[in-house]
Amino acid sequence: MSILGIDVGGTTIKYAVCDREGHLSHKGKVKTPDHLEAFYDAITTIAHSCDDVAGIALSMPGAVASDEGVIYGASALPYIHGPNIKKDLENRLHTRVEIENDANCAALAEVWLGAAKETQDSCFIVCGTGVGGAVVKNRQIHKGKHLHGGEFGYMIADYDLEREDFTILSDTSTLHVCEKVAKELGVSPDTLDGKEIFDHLENPVYAKYVNAFYYRLAIAIYNLQYAYDPEMIVIGGGISARDDLEEQINKRLDTILKKVAIAKVRPVVRRCQYGNDANIIGAVYHYLSQKA
Repeated sequence: MSILGIDVGGTTIKYAVCDREGHLSHKGKVKTPDHLEAFYDAITTIAHSCDDVAGIALSMPGAVASDEGVIYGASALPYIHGPNIKKDLENRLHTRVEIENDANCAALAEVWLGAAKETQDSCFIVCGTGVGGAVVKNRQIHKGKHLHGGEFGYMIADYDLEREDFTILSDTSTLHVCEKVAKELGVSPDTLDGKEIFDHLENPVYAKYVNAFYYRLAIAIYNLQYAYDPEMIVIGGGISARDDLEEQINKRLDTILKKVAIAKVRPVVRRCQYGNDANIIGAVYHYLSQKA
C-alpha cells in the first residue's frame, strides 16, 4: 500500500508517493497558492496525478488538531487556520486524509526509520529560520494541552540583566546569526551567506555569534534532557546539513557539564537523517499509525 505524502510550506508544496518501507517515488513540487480555494485545487491536481494510492498524508504548519482536522495557531499561510481541511479534502477527493504538524512529521520520520528508530522517547529540534520541534513519548507525538508541545522556540535562551531583555530560542536561529553579523559589520543581511559564516570562524565577528548560537542550542538541549530525560535529542532543519554539528554541540555540552558537577546524564545528540524528505515520510508514518 502506498500513500501520497504532501509537505505544505510557506512557498512550496512538495509531494511524493511513499510505500510502507519509506521509499519515495513520483516526487514533485508546486508553488503554494495564496488562498484556500486555490490550495484545495492544487492538492486535488496533485492527487489526480498520482495513481494507486490508498490515501493522502499532509504535513502542515501551525497547531494541527489531527483528530479534528483543524489547524489552530498561526503560520505563513493564514487561510489554513480555521477550515476543517481534513474533511474538506476527504469530501473532494473521496479518500482518507490525515494531517499533522510539519515539525512533528519531521520527528516521526526519524522515529520511524531515521536517527531515533531504536528509541521510545526522544525530542526533535528543528533549527532553521526559526526554531520548533517535537516531543516523542512511546514513539508517539506528545502535543500537550494547548497543542504547543515541542514549541522549543518559545523557550527563554538568555536574559540581559542590565537591559531587562529576554532572548527566546527562536531569536538564536541561523537567520538571526546572519542578522546579528550584518548589523555589527554594517552591511545588509542579503549580502551574507549563513553557510559561509559558519564555515569561516577565523573571522572574530562570525565566531562570536556562531559561538552564541551553539551555546544557546546546547543549553536548550541540556534543559530538555533534565526536564524530560529522553533517550536522544535529534537536530533537524538547515543546520543539520553541517557535518560538524554534533561535534560543535558536544563541545559546548562538555563545558556545561563540567560547570554543573551534579549533572551525570549526558544528552545524546544526533543529526536527522532525512533532511528535505522528512516531512513527507513522517506524514505518511502518521497516516499509517492512525486508525482508519
